[in-house]
Amino acid sequence: MTTASARYAGQLRTEATHTASGTTIQTDAPTDNHGRGEAFSPTDLVSTALGSCMMTIMGIMAERHAWDLVGSSFAVQKHMSAEAPRRIAQIDVTFSLPAALAPTDRTLLERAAHTCPVGLSLHPDVRQNIVFEYNG
Repeated sequence: MTTASARYAGQLRTEATHTASGTTIQTDAPTDNHGRGEAFSPTDLVSTALGSCMMTIMGIMAERHAWDLVGSSFAVQKHMSAEAPRRIAQIDVTFSLPAALAPTDRTLLERAAHTCPVGLSLHPDVRQNIVFEYNG
């Protein structure tokens, strides 16, 4: 069974449908590459997928240990290469997590986050700058 299917909608946009759920997402080319920037670009999705994957893996760890991560968040900043070929050069992800987590719990969460399949699937040339802040 396919994971998703997509169609080109014209004007540098695609619409993808998740096969199992029917959920759809749209992409648009970024403004710095001929697009209007009115939706996630494909490289925005890759960058956001890294943060989402890491948060999901931390959520699995938190459920296992009955830690409450509800309300935790992350911010992503994508850096494109200045030289050809155009590609993602660096992804910065900053997590905001509960301050109440004990130091040993924080260590377990951070180690778990670094095992996320998206991060492990990215080419080693894509720098991953991951920051964990405990202030929530």
